[in-house]
Amino acid sequence: MALSKLSNLYRQVIMDHAKHPHNNHELDQADHELELRNPTCGDVLTVQLKIADNTVIDAAYTGTGCTISQASASMMTDQIKGKTTAEVEQMVLGFSDMVMGKDVPDQTKLLGEASILQSVAQFPARIKCATLAWKAAYQAIEESESND
Repeated sequence: MALSKLSNLYRQVIMDHAKHPHNNHELDQADHELELRNPTCGDVLTVQLKIADNTVIDAAYTGTGCTISQASASMMTDQIKGKTTAEVEQMVLGFSDMVMGKDVPDQTKLLGEASILQSVAQFPARIKCATLAWKAAYQAIEESESND
């Protein structure tokens, strides 16, 4: 019974982020932007970042996609604000490992609410949906660092 209640909670949090996404807008004065597509299911997300002194000051996204990609982008933008670019890169790698079913030390501390998406590991076809925004943020940071 407890597992069923936990599963319902996870679904409710994911649906809430998909229906009422956080940071789903164009970001004024974004200095880093990257669009990624998931051709498998048609998700298209653009992640925009404002970075100063190697810290993510603000993050937002726009685009369309399935419930998982939208909820994941919403949670990701919440979690990376105020983090250093090195911390964000660590978070992205941890998130990717988590949804692939690997053990991630201090997962909840590292990913916050996004750790709810751990259940995506049970659905391999959804992994690309869940990781799309995270990969876009990672690549935007990588590109910004290579331009510095």
